[in-house]
Amino acid sequence: MTKKKVGVITRYFSKISVAAIMLEDELSVGDRISIEGATTNFEQTVDSIQKDKKAIDKGLPSQEIAIKVKDRVREKDTVYKIE
Repeated sequence: MTKKKVGVITRYFSKISVAAIMLEDELSVGDRISIEGATTNFEQTVDSIQKDKKAIDKGLPSQEIAIKVKDRVREKDTVYKIE
């Protein structure tokens, strides 16, 4: 199992459990990710991605996207794709 950094959390919306991620690499629906930070550490599968409130299949580098997360995340947490 290898991990590759794909982005950084920019915001977290606690009421709807959604994280905004600034991407440095591609991220697709179905990808397995790990979100890690000082007090954050969990894995999940990306079920959906949104950009500008529209569903997309894949986020590209330098895009800010939103995904539903199963646990609380914090700004500056790192998002890794598990390969």
